[in-house]
Amino acid sequence: MKALNELVGRYPDLVSCRQDMEAVFRDLMGVFSAGGKVLICGNGGSASDADHWSAELLKSFVKQRPLPEMDVERLGPALADNLQRGLPAIPLTGFVALNSAYANDCDAEYAYAQLTYALGKPSDALIGISTSGNARNVCHALSVARAMGLNTIGLSGESGGAMKPLCDVCICVPRTETPLVQELHLPVYHTLSIMLEEALC
Repeated sequence: MKALNELVGRYPDLVSCRQDMEAVFRDLMGVFSAGGKVLICGNGGSASDADHWSAELLKSFVKQRPLPEMDVERLGPALADNLQRGLPAIPLTGFVALNSAYANDCDAEYAYAQLTYALGKPSDALIGISTSGNARNVCHALSVARAMGLNTIGLSGESGGAMKPLCDVCICVPRTETPLVQELHLPVYHTLSIMLEEALC
């Protein structure tokens, strides 16, 4: 928990989130260790956070991630030397054709829910990011994930909003204004990425 201790040292206000961050770390450890994946969604700046967090999981972040020896043998040195161990994470923000088609043909509010239903398995987790906690499309996705047996994780502002009761764990940073909430979301998921990388890669 070195990274978590360092985070709280830099951002003392986040001590209120420590227990929930430890719970999210344990949940994601369980998902990845069992061969599952993480789906992440959000809107606006939180959509950027979903993409950003996914990238930190899919490739090296702060340490090298050499491939397992078995994969090196299967791939050969030319490929293996240019690949890194990754933790499977899918930002639901990146499906441009699906999201635009859903907005045109159905109801854009349910696009993340559709992706969660199509891609999610009970061994997976869905992370919803919303500064207010009230983003309807994120809440719909969390509702689908909960019904389908996925782990549900939230990253929100102080109250947690409507998404909080839909989450197994919701990290509610102690801010209410959108830009201030986003400022604290970044070090929270950076720290979780470091912890997961250290434990699994």
